[in-house]
Amino acid sequence: MLRTSRLLKTSTVLKYQRGNSLALRVIKPRFATSIPNLPKSINYSGKLTFNEAILRRSSKNNDSGKHVPEQKKKDNDSGENKGEEENDDIIPEQDHETKKSDETISKIANGDSMPPSSASSSGNGNNPGDSHSNSNENELPEIYPKMLALPISRRPLFPGFYKAVVISNPSVMAAIKEMLDRQQPYVGAFMLKDSELDTDLITNQDQVHDVGVLAQITSAFPSKDEKTGKETMTALLYPHKRIKIDELFSPNDNEKEMPKIEDIKVEKITQDEIEEDVNPTEFLDQFDVSLVNVSNLNDEPFDRKSPIINALTAEILKVFKEISQLNTMFREQIATFSASIQSATTNIFEEPARLADFAAAVSAGEEEELQDILKSLNIEQRLEKSLLVLKKELMNAELQNKISKDVETKIQKRQREYYLMEQLKGIKRELGIDDGRDKLIETYKKRIEKLELPEVVQKIFDEEILKLSTLETSMSEFGVIRNYLDWLTTLPWGITSKEQYSAAKAKNILDQDHYGMKDAKDRILEFIAVGKLLGKVDGKIICFVGPPGVGKTSIGKSIARALNRRFFRFSVGGMTDVAEIKGHRRTYIGALPGRVVQALKKCQTQNPLILIDEIDKIGHGGIHGDPSAALLEVLDPEQNNNFLDNYIDIPIDLSKVLFVCTANTLDTIPRPLLDRMEVIELTGYVADEKVKIAEQYLIPQAKKTAGLENANVDITEEAIVSLMKHYCRESGVRNLKKHIEKIYRKAALKVLERITPKEETQEIIKEDATSTNPSATNEETDIQIEKTNENAEAMVVPDEIKVVVDNQHLKDYVGSPIYTTDRLYETTPPGVVMGLAWTNMGGCSLYVESVLEQPLSNCEHPTLERTGQLGDVMKESSRLAYSFAKMYLAKHYPENRFFEKASIHLHCPEGATPKDGPSAGVTMATSFLSLALNKSIEPTVAMTGELTLTGKVLRIGGLREKAVAAKRSGAKTIIFPKENVSDWEELPENVKEGLEALPADWYDDVFERLFSDVGTIKGNNVWKPEFEIIDAKQREHEHRSDK
Repeated sequence: MLRTSRLLKTSTVLKYQRGNSLALRVIKPRFATSIPNLPKSINYSGKLTFNEAILRRSSKNNDSGKHVPEQKKKDNDSGENKGEEENDDIIPEQDHETKKSDETISKIANGDSMPPSSASSSGNGNNPGDSHSNSNENELPEIYPKMLALPISRRPLFPGFYKAVVISNPSVMAAIKEMLDRQQPYVGAFMLKDSELDTDLITNQDQVHDVGVLAQITSAFPSKDEKTGKETMTALLYPHKRIKIDELFSPNDNEKEMPKIEDIKVEKITQDEIEEDVNPTEFLDQFDVSLVNVSNLNDEPFDRKSPIINALTAEILKVFKEISQLNTMFREQIATFSASIQSATTNIFEEPARLADFAAAVSAGEEEELQDILKSLNIEQRLEKSLLVLKKELMNAELQNKISKDVETKIQKRQREYYLMEQLKGIKRELGIDDGRDKLIETYKKRIEKLELPEVVQKIFDEEILKLSTLETSMSEFGVIRNYLDWLTTLPWGITSKEQYSAAKAKNILDQDHYGMKDAKDRILEFIAVGKLLGKVDGKIICFVGPPGVGKTSIGKSIARALNRRFFRFSVGGMTDVAEIKGHRRTYIGALPGRVVQALKKCQTQNPLILIDEIDKIGHGGIHGDPSAALLEVLDPEQNNNFLDNYIDIPIDLSKVLFVCTANTLDTIPRPLLDRMEVIELTGYVADEKVKIAEQYLIPQAKKTAGLENANVDITEEAIVSLMKHYCRESGVRNLKKHIEKIYRKAALKVLERITPKEETQEIIKEDATSTNPSATNEETDIQIEKTNENAEAMVVPDEIKVVVDNQHLKDYVGSPIYTTDRLYETTPPGVVMGLAWTNMGGCSLYVESVLEQPLSNCEHPTLERTGQLGDVMKESSRLAYSFAKMYLAKHYPENRFFEKASIHLHCPEGATPKDGPSAGVTMATSFLSLALNKSIEPTVAMTGELTLTGKVLRIGGLREKAVAAKRSGAKTIIFPKENVSDWEELPENVKEGLEALPADWYDDVFERLFSDVGTIKGNNVWKPEFEIIDAKQREHEHRSDK
């Protein structure tokens, strides 16, 4: 049923009746009457009145056409003119003194005001005369038209207690402004079920609890949201009584369909009917707001003499007293509430309902608990629930009080210490004995404020600071503690650099700095990928093993840059003192922490990259301990999270440090230490790789170093190849770098000579000759010395000056070639075979030479001589190869009796270089057989492999280095064990290019490839003339013996 709003400019009101007919009635407008009184403490600018029709009608009676009784109307009219005779039950401003509040609380809690014996046995909180609030509630209408509904979040409102709400919806703000302008300030406030929901509209009744309060808007003023800057409105609500939602009208339901004009009919109505039928809140339909029809909820009757209610009331008062002793805010609120109660009644036990509401309103209970209290109409149950919430509040207050006392005790102790220390400082200043110790201590304390010290470190720091403050500066112990605190406060406790998890960026950095090294780069990219997936990076221990000059140390710097970590390097080559790793004890003079702690201090992060260089050359044992054993704790992932330095004497976490070790060989690294590291082998470079490295890295660096970065000075590719062949046959590129730098230095000199005119050069020479001639002057030369940090201006090389270094001019820059041929033998004689060796310097060719010491006819007994600084293993290999060759020759060429008489000398060239290893067995056996069959081996064939006595070829190591050496020596065929085929397949194509691979499982495979043209007859007759002479001499000797 739709009714129109009051018309202000005319005296016509339209009323829609039931059915399709519309009655047009002429009425005389009336103005609204005053609303119930508000406390004087609330400053509200408008006249707080409410339409008289609200106080005189109900929607139910209007539908049936009934009128309010005349007597009741008169009572209400008389009540409207009472004015503000009494204060409402709202809590006024809290301006009472604490002392008066405590006396009031004690008076109430001690039972000074007990329920009067003359009170009625039962009562209702809404009955007239019960309290001041009840009289106010009687002035409110019992039945309401549609009213604005406001959702409240987090806490429900309780009757008699103010609540400020912030409204951001423009439609709701406009509606409230219109309500205040029309002097109709009543709304329904209902708590949202979802506390996270932020809205000013109720679109569904399930969004809110159905029980709320009828609240009066006492004031409203514009405000602004600090976060969003959006215009809002702050409204102060005063709840009067409990209500319940009967029907919800969402914003979309407020649009109504206007009737047709033919359905309108005119009829006369009386003035009383007009007053009854006018709906003063109908203007809210024009706003997109939530409207509700509500009904009152009255408290259930209760017995004022009920011992349970009185006991609950007394218990609540007791809890209030206990809380007030612990919480000042509670004390003030309770005192204010007590004053409000005593102004209306002399006994708190007559107002148990208000006491329960007050307990719920001031407590910090859960949302559901408070809402349950709000909808409880049974006074006894409401008191029980309020008492439960209040007990929780007491527990929180006791806990807060305990925490507060503990904090206060600590603060007082610190304040006392600070006060005494300040007094001590003042006394020392007056006596003139200020030694700067206080400033030193203050400096240490400021340092640790920027650090995250573990609890153990903080405790030790406090102890050392206390010791320092009690010592005189002249004492030796003062200097020891000061040095210790210097180290302790400069270590990066809790400081780490930001990890770099971009694999593409890391790969780009590694490729910029180094060419090749695929295994090392892939391992770092894997390290980054694992860290990205885990969200953290744990420390690792990586060991790069390879010959000198392949970039082991420089790749460590590139890894640090790729991972965005600080870099620190220290070498352990020749280290024999364990204190270099774990530090000295503080009792020694000049004690210092170990290298690891020094690295952390210099890098100022807990996750640097520490490069331990030359770990294969570390000292072993001795009077100062074993450094390699000390490294076990540093490089063990299971132990280094609590590394204990002897000087710091505090566990230090090294688990985030990335350790990179370098070595030339694994043979001298202790096995326990080697097991803790992940080994990555870096092999030597082939010619193609060296050319790329020279063009992309070495030449640009050398030009920049020589000051020719922008000059037309270049080295041709042919010149680089000649450098590698005739000057630098190493596995790495260090020697190649030196020669390139030498070339550019000489080129810089030539460029300077071209730029400087000849006349000027001659004048300079004359001046120098005059200054250096003793007969020219006997006076000392005056040299002007200036102190400056400025460098001379760099010279610009003209573009027309161009220097090109090619093969023809290479000798002028680096001198005569060191190596004139690719191979030691262009044509190998019988008994000479090219073997392959693998040393710390990389792979190299190792020739094995076998010769007869004298003709067979002159040899009486077979002998074997070995030279060339062969190690024990190679000596055994030579004996084994000799026995195998004798057996093999006798098996395939039984008539060849070479080894019966031969005195053989086996030699490995470069006798100054020690040689050892098991992979020369195949080479030595081939050398013996080549000599026995008088067959030369092709000079382009190189071989390696360990041989057993039965002819089995065993697996060897370092195939890549040996293949590189074979290619560098001009070999075209390489023979290696068949078990190394997998290693051969992993070699880069540029290494295998130009090499024919011959895997050998047995020595028969080698013999067939090298001696296939030596048949049985030819092999048997190789030494036949020599043995015929030997046999003839033998027969002649026997004949003489018989005679």
